[in-house]
Amino acid sequence: MNLTDTHIHLHFPQYDADRQEVIQRAIQGGVASFLNIGTDLEDSKRAVAIADQYPEVYAAIGYHPHETKAANAQDLAELEKLLAHPKVVAVGEVGLDYFHDHSPRDIQQKVLLTFLEWYQKHKKPLIIHCRDAYEDLLIILREHTSEPYRGTLHCYSSDAPTMKKFLDLGFHISFGGALTYKKNDPLREACALCPKDRLLLETDAPYLPPQTKRGTRNEPFYMIETAECAAKLHGMSVEAIADLTTANAQKLFGLSSK
Repeated sequence: MNLTDTHIHLHFPQYDADRQEVIQRAIQGGVASFLNIGTDLEDSKRAVAIADQYPEVYAAIGYHPHETKAANAQDLAELEKLLAHPKVVAVGEVGLDYFHDHSPRDIQQKVLLTFLEWYQKHKKPLIIHCRDAYEDLLIILREHTSEPYRGTLHCYSSDAPTMKKFLDLGFHISFGGALTYKKNDPLREACALCPKDRLLLETDAPYLPPQTKRGTRNEPFYMIETAECAAKLHGMSVEAIADLTTANAQKLFGLSSK
């Protein structure tokens, strides 16, 4: 099997005691590549350091919407320099989160606009975080450019009609462990209707483990359960969905094939 975890935080302290074992367990289980995601300046530096350490790991640099209240001009300028690193393959995560509102909404939107400028300047795909803010996100994305976007909505959490609006803008859609949750039929409907050439899989580990692992630390090996769910929804074998979503990830992010 050849899965790609397109959104993980391997540098987080939850893995400090056993990071090597977590990565090896995933590789032995069929997860061949990992996209390690930064959430602010210092966190992005750590994400890149892990990518430097492991050949199977790539990185993305960004500001999670929760952290945007601390994103000053100097830190953003330093962060942008990391986009020149050869293993940094994407801009993000960045976006809007109105569920927690840990940062003011106007600040979230301002930082998002900065990252949209970087996306166009550096020609690297976007990784978008969105929770309870899909309409505002659509407005901003539509106003910024009329060209199709290259990027993904990570850990997608809405329904099929909303998904269609982002597909129309050019985005891929990434599904995580929440796809397996018992009361998530609208999300499974969205996954079933997602075009096969826009479908990605992820963990968002250490968060959001799949149904049978809920209440535990998530890790990339567990994404096999998510892949099995997606495969069933698309009428494919788990090996075929792994190959499909990995090919999509390699094309979108420019990852090397194994």
